[in-house]
Amino acid sequence: MPFEAEAFDAATMLHVGMNIADKDRLCAGVGRVLKPGSVFALYDVMRTGEGEIAFPVPWAETPVTSFVATPDDYKRALVAAGFEILSERDRGELALAFFARMRAIVAESGPPPLGLHILMGEKAGLKVANTIENLERGRLAPVEIVSRKSTG
Repeated sequence: MPFEAEAFDAATMLHVGMNIADKDRLCAGVGRVLKPGSVFALYDVMRTGEGEIAFPVPWAETPVTSFVATPDDYKRALVAAGFEILSERDRGELALAFFARMRAIVAESGPPPLGLHILMGEKAGLKVANTIENLERGRLAPVEIVSRKSTG
């Protein structure tokens, strides 16, 4: 990252890590730019169970470009980069409720004029359906991990 060491008081990462293969380097980079005692919160789709992930998904057409990791992988990389894990929360049920609400809205009034479906292109419906399948089968879930950079 093109920032000075210890330049930031806090950092967050939202739906990015599944696009980055090297979680150790990612966490070390965040650790480098955060001041001691700073909080790093991440919210990412993570591998939460066994089984083949159904593709395509919103972030990857195939397994070749998907770098989903387990919460334990993230926590290991965070600890190695000098972070203390403060909390972890599986948000799979929240995601399923979100998709249920979105399906109801689309069924009632059609897709919104602007949204991620435009970015996902022609396969948007399939990508969302696969995401829901992966969530329902417990293969994937968004997970929230909050950590703090060591002060020593």
